Amino acid sequence: MGLVIIFALVALLAVFASVNAFKTKNLLGIIFGLGALGIFGWFSFMTVVHHGFPAITH
Repeated sequence: MGLVIIFALVALLAVFASVNAFKTKNLLGIIFGLGALGIFGWFSFMTVVHHGFPAITH
């Protein structure tokens, strides 16, 4: 389940990258940023929906 947390962080970074690409009007950055957000965000969301939140174990 730790992989889901990493993918969620990548999706969060893709949001910031997409916003930055929109500000600088970088078309390739927008395409890759939104693509990464779509793929990693969808994977993270569906994993949480089907398997619940990752358990924190000590």
